Amino acid sequence: MNKLFIALFSLCSSVLLMAQDVLPIIPQPVSVTVNEGTFVIDAETAIVFDQANDGLEEAARFFSSAIEELSGYALPLQDKAQRTIELKLESLPEIGDEGYTINVTPEKVLLRANLRAGIIYGMQSLLQLLPAMRTNAALEIPCLSITDYPRFEWRGMHLDVSRHFFGPEVIKQYIDLMAAYKLNTFHWHLVDDQGWRLEIKKYPKLTDIGAWRVDQTHLVWGDRPQAKADEKPTYGGYYTQEQIREIVAYAAERNITIVPEIEMPGHIASAIAAYPELSCSQIPQLPLTGGNYTNMSSNYCAGNDAVFDFLEDVLREVVDLFPSEYIHVGGDEVNKEAWKHCDRCQRRIKDEKLKDEHELQSYFITRIEKFLNGKGRRMIGWDEILEGGLAPDATVMSWRGEAGGIEAAKMSHDVVMTPGKPLYFDHYQAGPEGEPRAIGGFNTLKHVYDYNPIPEELSSEQAKYVMGAQANVWTEYITTAAHLEYMVLPRMLALAEAVWTPLEDKTWEGFNRRLQSHLRGFEQRGLNYCPGNFTVAITPESANGILKATLGTEILGAKIHYTLDGSDPTLESLLYTQPIIIDKTTELKAVNVVHNEVKGYQPASQHFAVHEAIGREVKYTNPVSRYYTADGPNALTDGVRGTGTVGKYWHGFSGKDLIATIDLGEQQSVRRISLGCLQKYRDWIFMPEAVTFEVSQDGKKYKELATVANPIARDAGEVQHDFTLTKALKNVRYIRVSAKNTLCPEGHPGSGKPAWIFADEIIVE
Repeated sequence: MNKLFIALFSLCSSVLLMAQDVLPIIPQPVSVTVNEGTFVIDAETAIVFDQANDGLEEAARFFSSAIEELSGYALPLQDKAQRTIELKLESLPEIGDEGYTINVTPEKVLLRANLRAGIIYGMQSLLQLLPAMRTNAALEIPCLSITDYPRFEWRGMHLDVSRHFFGPEVIKQYIDLMAAYKLNTFHWHLVDDQGWRLEIKKYPKLTDIGAWRVDQTHLVWGDRPQAKADEKPTYGGYYTQEQIREIVAYAAERNITIVPEIEMPGHIASAIAAYPELSCSQIPQLPLTGGNYTNMSSNYCAGNDAVFDFLEDVLREVVDLFPSEYIHVGGDEVNKEAWKHCDRCQRRIKDEKLKDEHELQSYFITRIEKFLNGKGRRMIGWDEILEGGLAPDATVMSWRGEAGGIEAAKMSHDVVMTPGKPLYFDHYQAGPEGEPRAIGGFNTLKHVYDYNPIPEELSSEQAKYVMGAQANVWTEYITTAAHLEYMVLPRMLALAEAVWTPLEDKTWEGFNRRLQSHLRGFEQRGLNYCPGNFTVAITPESANGILKATLGTEILGAKIHYTLDGSDPTLESLLYTQPIIIDKTTELKAVNVVHNEVKGYQPASQHFAVHEAIGREVKYTNPVSRYYTADGPNALTDGVRGTGTVGKYWHGFSGKDLIATIDLGEQQSVRRISLGCLQKYRDWIFMPEAVTFEVSQDGKKYKELATVANPIARDAGEVQHDFTLTKALKNVRYIRVSAKNTLCPEGHPGSGKPAWIFADEIIVE
């Protein structure tokens, strides 16, 4: 990719802009006024600035180079000319450190800001008004006035280079993409179980050994067994300190701060492979290979002072390489089992008067924070650093939903919101049929665009601690630069607008219109982007025994056609105009139609079961997991059947039995009762061992009717099955269904640990 990032993303001509009556600037500026006339950029145009300011000269050279890319001529700097583009720093308190103003007349472009950052952002807006490709014609900018500044200070993108390594040129391209849309924080995940990617001079084995693994590419990531000691590493890579310094400088030129993540105290099998003495067991091992592994250490020994000496040495080199205020220490998903059986860790708990291993993790994180504070830096970590007590000055990155961020903000700690839904860009964004394989989930462009980083639970005072948001890109399934481009484009643009533009000024329709020019620019530049989510969104609603389905589309100008008999819709099928009443068991299918062409890999499909218990209240003996609540507490009687997507229309129970009771409202005759369940081996979801059906007239005394055993093999991959009792019954008002949970089977990565039960519907006929 050409180093001149700002030339890459200028998109369309001013003639087209005026015809469309829309400026395709993303993110949408705070205020825009378009006036009569245009400003012409040609060989008679110069860039004017205060030559005493080095930052302005650097910015001017960027802009001149960008124009040269588009026109073939570079704009002279600080020269007499017919027309000028003036860059000016002055006091403008109302727009803050990153804001800018632009005033364009036929004779002059005046770009003003408080700091160089605003000048760069203003240039990005101007360049989005120009062609994407070189043209022999003069370049034109419409006459206009813009006042602009960001809503949030942290506007971030994350990239995991441990699971799959991406070289310096790909990292620079990623930074270019961020810079084009005014994102300012690059969270660089450099360390994890599968690879250590940063050269540390004092500990060369971290990259000699820890950066290389056995890569079993013929197996799906989650199914890869741990490599054996005699297997030769085949995959890896790392960044030299010289490369790091170059990339840090490259990012700084574009107003992007790089926040490095050095994982601790877990997810560090790569470090332990290099230096086994850092673990509790001190047993030699290899970096992890991406899935099924047992008896491998992934934690530092929290009771060993040598571990802290090692980490302080590492962090000294890290802070020398990265000038960022924040250093990310991870802190997520720490399996504390090894600490429970480690004499040194238990001694540490006793000596420090800690309650348990959770407080031991807090001790670990607090000790590291104190070291970083001594180096003039601040610590940030995933929301698990809340466990056992939060370090005094720590900033929390909330990924397991927003709960951790809400808790931290209420404790007056700074927060960055990055919930898995909708800000994990390693999840599917369209279909997902027909898309490149992803780890799971479903975060569409509109899901990202609609995200508001300020939770409703926070007061206005607490909301001040929310610094912003970022999207995360984990790379278990992302192995190439083209795949990486596909996963972030165009979702990165939706994130950019979500964290920059005032909430009241955001509109999905406006963004969608402006986006089209950017997609054409991506295509012209050969960037591999997702063309859109062409799958119709089917949204069921069950209330008062009436079941309806609302159909929606993210595609601008699309029409929706649907069927109710399970057949694939065509142009002749029913045209959707209003919510559809579902009054019988059916399969609804729907498609998007654009310019009389059916779009998408396959129709959206949703099964509905119309039965006697629809809309009835469900009471649970054991609570539903807060992570898998389907579409509400009565999801088991909403008439909506689940799909292979685990986060949609399934109630989840981990390690506990599902015991659900339904009140039919009055006594009636029943001939069949069913419970729908899902098995998904890789996700630790298994069929219940058995399902028991009971009925009652008064809700107190129950009669057991039958127990239906599980007929599905434990090693079956993905299966949906209805446990069914068929029996003619009279005078039934209450129904109780109990599904007995079990453990993950032998040979499974979670062998012997609690499994999940997933259920979608209790069908009463």
